[in-house]
Amino acid sequence: QVQLVESGGGLVQAGVSLRLSCAASGRSFSGYFMGWFRQAPGKEREFVAAIGWSSGITYYADSVKGRFTISRDNADNTVYLQMNSLKPEDTAVYHCAAGSGYGRITTSNRYTYWGQGTQVTVSS
Repeated sequence: QVQLVESGGGLVQAGVSLRLSCAASGRSFSGYFMGWFRQAPGKEREFVAAIGWSSGITYYADSVKGRFTISRDNADNTVYLQMNSLKPEDTAVYHCAAGSGYGRITTSNRYTYWGQGTQVTVSS
């Protein structure tokens, strides 16, 4: 079992930055790939970013590429999402997730454990 707790969300104006954190506890954190997903009101959950077991492989949705950066600290059991140049369309509940195994890590069905989420609201 892995428990995930997100933090760092808030209400901000467009153009500023936020850094989300996801603290993991339970089984060996370094053995999982990690992802961030978001869900806006009335919309389906969508992939944002993912990172492999080490920090060498990362993936991003086209909508956030160049603005968001995912990273992880295996010693601290934490994954981060640095969000720059925020836009109103980034408004959503952001969830981190953990998965294991091999293959594509950009789809939600690859993830086993999910956090409760943190709200990010970007005003124009």
